[in-house]
Order: sequence, then structure tokens, then C-alpha cells
Amino acid sequence: MTTASDVSRPFHPASAGMLLRQWREIRGKPQLELALDTGISQKHVSFVETGRATPSRQMIIDLADGLQIPLRERNAIFLAAGYAPVYRDDPLDAASMQGIHRAVRRMLRQHEPFPAIAMDRYWNVIETNVSAPAFFSRFIDLSRYPRPRNLLHLMFDPEGMRPFLMRWEETARSLLSRVRREAIGYVPDERTQMLIAELMAYPDVPQDPHSGPVQDALPMIPLRFRTERHTLNLFSMISTVGTPQTVTAEEIRIETMFPADDQSESVYPDFMSGKDAAGQDRP
Repeated sequence: MTTASDVSRPFHPASAGMLLRQWREIRGKPQLELALDTGISQKHVSFVETGRATPSRQMIIDLADGLQIPLRERNAIFLAAGYAPVYRDDPLDAASMQGIHRAVRRMLRQHEPFPAIAMDRYWNVIETNVSAPAFFSRFIDLSRYPRPRNLLHLMFDPEGMRPFLMRWEETARSLLSRVRREAIGYVPDERTQMLIAELMAYPDVPQDPHSGPVQDALPMIPLRFRTERHTLNLFSMISTVGTPQTVTAEEIRIETMFPADDQSESVYPDFMSGKDAAGQDRP
């Protein structure tokens, strides 16, 4: 377990300054604007970025706040500056995460009978309610996918959910856009970029996420699932932890799926029960 206390480490102030400069450039924020936002002089910001000044832990926190740097990346800056990481990275089932874990389980449970999934920043499934695996098992054999299952690979795999997804190109573009848009800190890190590359390596994935016509004037892009007897239009809402103080708390997200129209809501119970629209058991 890491603490906020200073630890004797090899000191590389230029490395910390380089990381801070990279994030400032990513945010498109001039040094003067960052100085005004943080109360640190522009000269001092410049000296930190070039390695001429040693940033204190508090200065790193202030600059990171001004640049909205994710907590995991802040820890990397602390290490580069010779300090211990400040933000803990305990797993969700750790004792320190009990409150959040209970809240996650409560949200998943209360979303029954519709699917709800807790995921990490790379779309790996951490926990689900009962309905989520039951829903996907109506289409595929989930035992073929080892845990932790990745929801995006499940969708993009031609032997997974893709054959049951209507308007595939539109759906693929929407999901790829979500990966980029919902990246922690709004900047895809190396692992997120690797995930995108893996998804785009599947056959028949549109290479230009911005091409293609807009199909519907809807407030969301639904996932359209096709079965022999039904079409289910679902959309998702994402919940995150407000004012997170640990890496895990910042990176966890809960995806709850809802029917996108009255027809989908009306047939959903029969679909989940294995019956057709007339109430007959499916063969």
C-alpha cells in the first residue's frame, strides 16, 4: 500500500517537468494561462518544465489540478519527481473500497431486470448484475470468453455479438468514438490505443470513425440486437464516481442498459424468458 509520505528515490526533475509539459500541450493551455489558474508564476512553471526548478509535491498537485491530469498519470509524475505515489490503486474488493464496492453492487442489483456492468478504464468487466450475463447468453456461449471479459472485444468479435448487431458499421463507429471520448482524462493512453488497434484489426471494421451518414434523429445511438423473432433497441448510460480520490475509484464506470423504445421494452421479458412474442416457449 502506498502512502503520501516522501520516499527516497532517484531524482529526475526534468522527467517530471517533461510529463507536465506534455499534459499542458495536450490540453492546449499556454504557460501563462496555467500560471493564472494555479497561482504559480509563469517563470516557475517554465523552470519546472525545463528541469531548472524542483517541483514540490503540492506544486505537482496544483499543476495537475490545473491540467486535469488523471490520478494514475499523476502518480507517474510523482515517481518521476522522486516522490511516492499519492493516489492509492487498491482493487475494488479491498477493505478501503468497501463503501464504493457496496454502492456499485447496489446499483447493479437495482437495475434488474436490465443488464448492468461495472468495468475498468479498458472496458474489462469487473462485476455485473444477474441480467447482464443472462442477456448475452441468449446470443452466445459466454464460457468461450475467459475472464476478465472485455465488453468491446465481445461486441467486435465476428464469432461473438457482432452477427446479432444491426447496422454494424454505424455501431462500430459509435463504439470506437466512445472509446476515444470516454478515455480517462479525455486522452487515450498507450493501452487504450492498443485496444483501439485490436478492435480495428477485426474484419469489416470501418477505418474512418467519422464517415458514414447519421441514421436517426435520436438523442442517443442505440445498440440494435437482432434475434429470430425480435429486434431489441437498447442504449446505455454511464455512471462514474464523483470527486474520486483513488485510481480505482476514478477509473471504474458502471454501464446500465435501457430499452430505447416501447416495443423493445414490451418484448424484453419474453426475450429473456426464452419465449416468443406469443408467449410460447422457443424450440
